[in-house]
Amino acid sequence: MHGTLTAMTTEKIDGACVTSQANVYFDGKCVSHSFTLADGSRKSVGVVLPAELTFNTGAPETMECVAGGCEYKLAGSAQWLRSGPGERFSVPGNSSFQLRVTQAYHYICHFG
Repeated sequence: MHGTLTAMTTEKIDGACVTSQANVYFDGKCVSHSFTLADGSRKSVGVVLPAELTFNTGAPETMECVAGGCEYKLAGSAQWLRSGPGERFSVPGNSSFQLRVTQAYHYICHFG
């Protein structure tokens, strides 16, 4: 799905197996931790600091804004869209998206 969906912000995640070593990308501008839920679903939780970055996807991803915000542009689109707390946007697998962040963007990435 393209565009922004309004939803409740996830504040707590129970029953997760967390990878304790951080994933650090873009010289520390993006830091996340991966985790798996009891049902096998994979996710990561992290923060992107102010920057303009391009992310590539393998699996489809849904980005959920927990705090802060960003502007994003999906591959093949010319339009920047805004995502704030409680909002989500989806990115197809084997694609990419750009993030433009002016304040820390705290997120949960839902894979698959």
